[in-house]
Amino acid sequence: MTSFRNVAALARRELRDALAARWFILYTIAFAVLGLAVSYVSAASAGDAGLSGLGRTTAGLVNIVLLIIPLMALTAGAASVASDRERGMLAYLLALPVARWEVLLAKFVGLGLALVASICLGLGACAAVVAVQGGGASAGAIAWLAGLSVFLAIAMLALGLLVSTAARKASAAVGVCIFLWFSLVFLTDLGLLAGAIAFRLPIERLFAAALGSPLQVFKMWTLLASDATLDVLGPVGVYASETFGGRLHALFAASLAAWVIVPLALAVLTLSRRSAV
Repeated sequence: MTSFRNVAALARRELRDALAARWFILYTIAFAVLGLAVSYVSAASAGDAGLSGLGRTTAGLVNIVLLIIPLMALTAGAASVASDRERGMLAYLLALPVARWEVLLAKFVGLGLALVASICLGLGACAAVVAVQGGGASAGAIAWLAGLSVFLAIAMLALGLLVSTAARKASAAVGVCIFLWFSLVFLTDLGLLAGAIAFRLPIERLFAAALGSPLQVFKMWTLLASDATLDVLGPVGVYASETFGGRLHALFAASLAAWVIVPLALAVLTLSRRSAV
């Protein structure tokens, strides 16, 4: 009970600071504006479903999420622990009767709630435009997209916190996380394509490699949840559908869950072995 109270109190502080921070305001505005633009254009151009049943609006929003949400979550996590270490706040927190894992978990919960608020504001505005304009996205598709966006965000937040616990300066942590974002967003697709061509990877290994990327998992899961066929992904999608069928939801959930649990556990271990200064 004491641990729960400690985590809740520290998480409220983290959430309050995050909601008032410039990064939260700017990222939320950017996400909402881009999402609204995509929703309005898609809804105005055509209300038909495209891309094998995935609504045009949803397809556009998926690309916005893949660009904005990982960057937002990674940089938020990166600046958290390292910034407190630089300002001396981490030493103050650890001098209180709280465990180090409680401090880290509170940061994860507080920042996670801020990310949820940002995603809900952005996608909520997009859903309103779709409802008014009659775009090609159902309420269920938007709800699935919001839920999976939150899952992706907390996975990237855990990775950002891991980098932050290992860095001495917030600037270094943010720089590393921007590089990770660039690699995940832009280099993963190219790496999978190059690996498939250069090494002639069998289709099962290519699918296994795709499961190792949280962004690829998010993309495939969104397609699956929106009642679209994975055939649009080519042979990999066909292999996944024919081999795993109804187990794909559990497989994608396990992959993203690993991206939450493993970095968070490593962050706790790293913080427990490092000094507060």
